[in-house]
Amino acid sequence: MKNIYLLLFGLLCVSIVNAQREFHVFPNGKPSGDGSVSNPWDLQTALSQKADQVNGGDTIWLHEGVYTGQFVSTLESTVTKSFVTVSAFNSDKVVLNGNIPNNKGYVLEVRGKQVIFKDFEVTCLGDFSRDSTDGNFKGITGINHISGEDCQFINLKIHNMPGSGMGSWKLTGGSKIEGCMIYNNGYMSKSRGSGVGLYVQNQTEKIREITNNIIFNNYYKGVEIWSATSGSKFEFVKNVQMADNAVFNNGSPSKTFKGNVIIASDDNEGINVAKNITLKNNVLYHNIDFEDKNNFGDGTSLNLGWNRNAPVKNVVIENNLIVGKNNGLNILFAESLTFKNNIIYTGNVHLYPYALENHKNWNFDHNTYYTRRSDGFRVLKHKDYRMADWQKNFQLDANSTWGFIKNADFKPYENIVAYDNRRGAYKVVLMNKNTTEVAVDFSRYLLKKGMAYKIYDAENPNKVILSGSLDESGQINFPLGLTELEYPLHNGVAQKTPANFGVFIIEFQSGEASTGTRAFFKRLIGWLGF
Repeated sequence: MKNIYLLLFGLLCVSIVNAQREFHVFPNGKPSGDGSVSNPWDLQTALSQKADQVNGGDTIWLHEGVYTGQFVSTLESTVTKSFVTVSAFNSDKVVLNGNIPNNKGYVLEVRGKQVIFKDFEVTCLGDFSRDSTDGNFKGITGINHISGEDCQFINLKIHNMPGSGMGSWKLTGGSKIEGCMIYNNGYMSKSRGSGVGLYVQNQTEKIREITNNIIFNNYYKGVEIWSATSGSKFEFVKNVQMADNAVFNNGSPSKTFKGNVIIASDDNEGINVAKNITLKNNVLYHNIDFEDKNNFGDGTSLNLGWNRNAPVKNVVIENNLIVGKNNGLNILFAESLTFKNNIIYTGNVHLYPYALENHKNWNFDHNTYYTRRSDGFRVLKHKDYRMADWQKNFQLDANSTWGFIKNADFKPYENIVAYDNRRGAYKVVLMNKNTTEVAVDFSRYLLKKGMAYKIYDAENPNKVILSGSLDESGQINFPLGLTELEYPLHNGVAQKTPANFGVFIIEFQSGEASTGTRAFFKRLIGWLGF
């Protein structure tokens, strides 16, 4: 009987391996490999596997090292609600380096549905030009998600591309971008900085999710939910949810702050409008000195609408912190708009005259505004309004408040979001003009006393700025006013945020088994029915 049980157990283990297989990739892997640890694939071979070889539930492990090349993934899952996963193995440092002579214009192009890419870097290493007028300039995007619905991009670090960080285009509905750092991407064109952090479209009815990312110091805009195409016959800027992100100082490497987020379409025919888009609990910030009334210029943090013929529709902006310069909040063309429970610091709120005709479809309330002047609501080419006049004439913001930005009763701001796919890790955003050290209470997260932690400044992410262990109070002090910045490669003009603002990552060390080991035994126990 014992031998029968052992045989059944062995057969069960074989079935588990067959049901959820694991494959391995090394920098020195070969096309002739079989994906085993002893005979691994090279990266392009792994990314080219057909569904009969790699399918939903399978994992392709990328082992430590630099993978130099420009790669195309055609992986896809044909198993309902099951994903192919391409991930760094355990805590290995995996870097995709796209700086090669034969330029395809991207480091990783994705064509295939239901694939998860997680826990690795996408970048360009070494020497390259960031000036499009140079004869040797090569524009390269980090990730070009050209097709394939329901993909996920999780905990990726996309940086130092002489182009955009990531484009996820209209044929990629239902996809998710979560927990990524997208920074220091872009280049100088003839007239301005070019290259955005993240460019997103969607033509499907599936919701696109942009969640808990850190996006900053890209040469042009931070996030574009947008299309520059005119004359389209269908809608493909719609059904997007953007939540819990920190997007700041975009445009800084080109010496001019640009829009941290734009939601718009430039379709002159009015068919492809930006619609059904939600921004909740995001932090959008540009460097400002709250004490200096002259410290204002261009610096839009949120831009809504672009073309009068394609006003945004059914856009919801709730519970966001929006900090910018003269036009920090820039509303050009909006047909239907909900704007509630936001905190806004700006020179003045900019509105196009379109607002005079269409504000009856707007719902503004419970917002807190701080502006440079008392008449801080500016309808361009028309009039500047004080708060009371704004409320009376537009019938908006009945329960909202206003104050001078310089003399504001400044309430310290704290935004803490746990990473869903990084055990024990949290994104922490702080804004406080009155102190250089902020105590953050982690007792609400049920963390154990004595847990070790490390804190990283997102603007200098490879250096631990503080470490320690959690005491009984659950409070940890975070320093503001740090000065070190990881500048974009071959650029020395980007700006560090001032002492009133900081974005951090804190990691608590649980000391548990490695990710790969935990995953295997979790699957094994599940199959055994325990």
